[in-house]
Amino acid sequence: MLIPHPLLGPRDAQEFTYLGDARLIARPDGMAEGAEAAFAEYVYLRDNPAGVHRELWFHEQGDRSWLIVTRDTVTHRILGAELARDVKLKGGAA
Repeated sequence: MLIPHPLLGPRDAQEFTYLGDARLIARPDGMAEGAEAAFAEYVYLRDNPAGVHRELWFHEQGDRSWLIVTRDTVTHRILGAELARDVKLKGGAA
C-alpha cells in the first residue's frame, strides 16, 4: 500500500506507524469538568467504521511527520493524505 506523502511523494506504508482515528488529535481537556469520563471515552470507546475513514499515521522511517490519511477501510484504497499540522478539526471530528 502506498501513502501519498504531501512532501515526499508516494511512500510504502511499511515506513509508517498507524495510530488510529484522526479524531485522536482532539484530546479532551484534562482540567475540564467531567474530564475523567471524557478521557475514558477517548481512550476506550472507539468506532471501527467500514468505508471511508480519516486516520492518523506517523512517518517513523522517514521525515517523522504526522499525516492524516483518508482511506477506505473496506478496499484499503488511499484517497488522500495531508500533514496533520495543516488540518483543522472541528468539534473533535476528523
